Amino acid sequence: MFKKYLVGHFREEDALLGAVRAMRERGFAIEDVYSPYAIHGIDEAMGLRRSRLPYVTFVAGFVGLALAMAFQYWTSVVDWPINVGGKPDNSTLAWLPVAFEITVLLGALSTVAAFFLRSRLFPGSRARVFHPRVTSDTFALVLEQRDASLDEVQARRLLGELGAFAVESKEV
Repeated sequence: MFKKYLVGHFREEDALLGAVRAMRERGFAIEDVYSPYAIHGIDEAMGLRRSRLPYVTFVAGFVGLALAMAFQYWTSVVDWPINVGGKPDNSTLAWLPVAFEITVLLGALSTVAAFFLRSRLFPGSRARVFHPRVTSDTFALVLEQRDASLDEVQARRLLGELGAFAVESKEV
């Protein structure tokens, strides 16, 4: 159940960025990078593609808009048409505030749900903590040791050369 990781700890973000690029160029598979704050350019250095979360938001928002407009049309025109002062039944301008609210609501809720599912943040899931100071003043580069393809001695030596002040094996 536990996975074995090789964790390199860095004190500066520039050293971490250089290490990420160098480890990737040498063919090491980077599991993740932990830092106390967001680092500009780390996603490009790790080779991560753009998030697909905005597409989830757009589709869910569009579905919310369509459902809100369809529901209001059904209630105003089909199910219970009321002639109020000779005005038309399908006055879409009056439906826009409700449609906007439902669009935003479904877009936001689906984005949060998709983020939790993609990040595997389920209730009761255990957090992977590689070092207690990783969220305060140190940076960590994590390599997963899946099989014998990761040469631990070479990876330790390389991380040390790239500026890691500590390199350790962890089972999390």
